[in-house]
Amino acid sequence: MGEISPVVASISTGIARRAAGYTADLDDSGRTEQELLTTFDDQVEAVLTQLEEAVAQRTPSRQRHGGLTFRHLYAAARAPVPDEEGWRIPSALPAALIAAEVEFRGPLRLSARRQTLLAEVYERLGHQLIEADLPVHAALAYRRAEALYRMNEDIQGEDRCGLKLARANTRALPAGWRRWAGQLADVLCGYGYRPFLLLGWVAVQLVVFTTFGVIVGGRSTAETVYMCVTCFLNPLGPGDTENLHAAVRPMYAVESWAGTVSMSVFFALLVRKWFRA
Repeated sequence: MGEISPVVASISTGIARRAAGYTADLDDSGRTEQELLTTFDDQVEAVLTQLEEAVAQRTPSRQRHGGLTFRHLYAAARAPVPDEEGWRIPSALPAALIAAEVEFRGPLRLSARRQTLLAEVYERLGHQLIEADLPVHAALAYRRAEALYRMNEDIQGEDRCGLKLARANTRALPAGWRRWAGQLADVLCGYGYRPFLLLGWVAVQLVVFTTFGVIVGGRSTAETVYMCVTCFLNPLGPGDTENLHAAVRPMYAVESWAGTVSMSVFFALLVRKWFRA
């Protein structure tokens, strides 16, 4: 990993100490995650002040190894060791998140390579924080990763973290209709990042409408399949449905509406994806 300078070692010790105190707060269920993020930001600002003072006292120099300043803290967070205090969340995770925030917001310039490395760190931390049941903190990590991938014009990385960010935000919501709506959007189209999922739901709709038409419509299976597929893309006229059972006519109206909405949303999301690729 390369030699760590005394200044970085000193700041890393401060980060570890602050992360331990913050982990103790996380272990206490008396405060919400959103409330704790204010404390987290205070910890980051304190470390930033320390880093800025250290940078001001010495001539800036570009890191020869081209890696991240706190790479040793990120390595420790890959397989975090449980703390002696028995906290539910290893303090190595908050320490790595604080360090990443300091690098992201700090005075040291981030090259394109370091932006990519930091984005990967944030993305990995987001996954670990989700597993630790800290969706608000995970959302912060994914938001940073998405921004860094965008800076490097990595569309795939940006979309991948955008999807994970949307899922983390939904998971952070209290149980209720808003969370259910978010989960439905994920299942239907991956929050817009996976438009081809809609084609699966289109197939499900066609099967449901065709089955109902065959049972109730009174026409042959082949004719019903043709009418259902046609109606899904183009509404049937009065002459097309006059000889059908009265119970099946509303079905074709509903199918036409569902087809219009489904295909409009699909093509809108598909065009968005094409123009971003």
